[in-house]
Formats: sequence, C-alpha cells, structure tokens
Amino acid sequence: MEEVFCPRFHHAVELVGKRWSGAVLRALMLGKTGYVELREAIPGLSDTLLSARLKELQAEGLVDRHVDLGPPLRARYTLTEKGRALEGAVSALSQWAEEWIPVQLAGAASPRPPAGAAPPVAEAESAAVAAARRESPQRTPGRR
Repeated sequence: MEEVFCPRFHHAVELVGKRWSGAVLRALMLGKTGYVELREAIPGLSDTLLSARLKELQAEGLVDRHVDLGPPLRARYTLTEKGRALEGAVSALSQWAEEWIPVQLAGAASPRPPAGAAPPVAEAESAAVAAARRESPQRTPGRR
C-alpha cells in the first residue's frame, strides 16, 4: 500500500509551489530567457525575489544560467532537461487553474508601473495627505 506522505512528492510541490517559483518556471517554458524579460513577464515580482528564485532553481538543477559576454553583459536562463520534464505538470496545473480558479481569486496582478512612476497606493496616500492639509487650519510657527 502506498504511503500518504511521500517526501519526494512533498519536496516537488514545495519547490514548484514556493512563492513565484512556478511563475518563473512557466515564463521560462514560454520562451522568456533574459533577466529583464522574466521580470517584465511576471507582474509584482521584485528583482530580489527573481534573483533568489533563479538561484534556487539553479541549485535544484532545473535552470541553467548562461552569460553572454557583451557588451552589454547579459545573463540568459534556460530550463535543463530536469526543468523541461516539469512542463507536463505545469501545463496541467495551468489548465486546472483556468477552469477552477476565479479571476477575482487569482489576484489578477496589474502590470508594473513605468520606471519613476509612483505606485497607486502611494498616489492615493499622497492625495489623502494633501486633502488633510487643505482641511486643517493653518498655524503660524511659534503660536498656539
């Protein structure tokens, strides 16, 4: 009889299911290979997390890193044979998600704001602070 808990299955699920790892693998499977390409393909993923996930996936033998000697110097990432072997599982999970996960629950991430643009929360917060300043009585420094 098969055991309910399988350490190898658990490790595989944790590996692919770790925050952003599945998204990085899926982007690589869809042909994104450059660091910037990967970052832009996954809204909400920070540089720090992308670097960490790529290093972890490399350590697990799922991703290879190739450095193109520039100029400019560029790193490309590709799936190894072991990484490509996950394509069926990732594809099946993607199909399942399309059928069973409502868009509202998927947290349909908005695209990354352009460089230098304030994030929407900061804009709303700035507007609220400005409104509060307009409504509060003006004080002269040193007077009560």
